[in-house]
Amino acid sequence: MLFQTLDNKEECAGVYYDGNLYFDHELPKEFNQTWSYSSHLRDREVRYGYLQCGGKSLDSVCPSNVKEDWEKINNKLKAFMRSFQLSKVCLEDNCFYDLVPEKFLLEYCEIRNRITKHVFANFLPPKNLRFLTSLSKVVGDIERQKLNIDLDGFKPFLAEYKAREWRKKIKNISPYIKYDIFGTKTGRLTTKKNSFPILTLAKEYRSVLKPRNDWFVEFDFNAAELRTLLALSGKEQPKEDIHEWNVKNVYRSLITREKAKQRIFAWLYNPESRDYLSNRAYDRDKVLADYWDGSHVSTYFGRKIEAGKYHALNYIIQSTTSDLFLDRAMEIFNLLKEKKSFISFCIHDSLIIDLSDEDKDMLAELKETFSNTSLGNFEINIKAGKNFGEMKKLVL
Repeated sequence: MLFQTLDNKEECAGVYYDGNLYFDHELPKEFNQTWSYSSHLRDREVRYGYLQCGGKSLDSVCPSNVKEDWEKINNKLKAFMRSFQLSKVCLEDNCFYDLVPEKFLLEYCEIRNRITKHVFANFLPPKNLRFLTSLSKVVGDIERQKLNIDLDGFKPFLAEYKAREWRKKIKNISPYIKYDIFGTKTGRLTTKKNSFPILTLAKEYRSVLKPRNDWFVEFDFNAAELRTLLALSGKEQPKEDIHEWNVKNVYRSLITREKAKQRIFAWLYNPESRDYLSNRAYDRDKVLADYWDGSHVSTYFGRKIEAGKYHALNYIIQSTTSDLFLDRAMEIFNLLKEKKSFISFCIHDSLIIDLSDEDKDMLAELKETFSNTSLGNFEINIKAGKNFGEMKKLVL
């Protein structure tokens, strides 16, 4: 049965169902369909309309017979949001339902219910719905973790105009990371408009980010996309740095590691390249035959992506690698669920954990969990540091 959440924060557990608002009230088990994920639903089996329709907006899926009502109530919502912004009311520090009239909430939630009902009746669930549901919980948890931004450590850069402009911009940006799981066709995460720009944060400015616990620990797949291609080719994973392995096993020790790295990537994403040694080791032709039908890529994780020949291999590798990484992030999330440590953020195929000293005995287990993918055991690099800009190699 349908219900709507009133806020996405765990401490603001309010819901609407049967024409009424309920706060701090246990949701009946039969209420299992709503529009989008909220932190207080973490341990419940719930289907989300937002995922059912592939991340489309309420505007785009609203049926014609509800359109007029939705536009009116949505305009009221936008007016409230503008007033919060002008009066500098932070929604991260307040429950939404405490800031708007009850009459508005009742009307807004009922119309959301009608749109959500339409979605469940007219959209087939994607093949990877369970995956997306788990992922929503991870990114929802990350979204609730306030970043520890230390701009005092940024002072050495302020002689540069570019750095001063960046510092000015960061002061006005929300210190929360908000990922969009539907931002790319391959499934790689992007960030939403009002998010802290973690994916484009320049390396020289990373030191402004500090853990809320004791350490940042970063898990990073070693040459993730090459390992994915090897796995999809049916080949075993090298138990060493893959570029060193390529020097010895692919390029006959005739070139340096850096040259080997340049050569393999130049071949990998150029369909016109005919590098015999590279293709013999990785066999991209077999991967294309297995996962591309001439017009669409169907990935190992069940994504179907329209693709011509030029982009097909790129989509296969990028999408599979992204989902492989996110699958490991979900397992790490489950391991840390009752711990003080937590996932702070991720950047492509790097996972950054905000680690408490009291959980440091878990590092070996976390490493094993992250490296043990469904395509084989991937070698990983581990770094740790007191801020994100000064991370050093950690050997476990």
